Amino acid sequence: MCRHKLASGSLSAFLLLSALYCSAAPRIAVLDFELKDLTPAPYIPAEIVRTASIKPLLEQELAKAGYPIVQIDRRDIAEAAAGPGYLFDHHDLAAELARSVDADYVVVGRLHKPSYLFAYLMAHLVDVRQGKLVGDYVSEVKGGDKKLTLKGVESLARKITATLAANAFRSR
Repeated sequence: MCRHKLASGSLSAFLLLSALYCSAAPRIAVLDFELKDLTPAPYIPAEIVRTASIKPLLEQELAKAGYPIVQIDRRDIAEAAAGPGYLFDHHDLAAELARSVDADYVVVGRLHKPSYLFAYLMAHLVDVRQGKLVGDYVSEVKGGDKKLTLKGVESLARKITATLAANAFRSR
């Protein structure tokens, strides 16, 4: 009987600590990545599909790391963006947009493709409360293979989580 109470108490403590950790984890909004294709034959369907895959892959990686993901309505994003790259360059407006869904951070990204041989996954991490850039990341992807794109996204996720962890440590 004593073991049962101990196990039950341990489970309760674990669940309480898990709930506290999850509620304390910052909420992140990830915007669709934009394609900036500088190749002689730009915006081919395969690159459009690859670019569209980056947001859900990044959301999945961040969620695996314990961060709650919040969604922003695409119409609201389209209304806030005055054109391609606008939110990538205007951190204050990206923050304002993410504030509407109670996000703590917003990731604004771009797939920059200067060559057929490689591309860069670029992402900005914006602190919504401050409206300021807190992380500027680049991951090189050689080739268009799905596995290579996933590796680039995993690299971005590691960089973003490192910044989030450092910011959480500083704010304590």
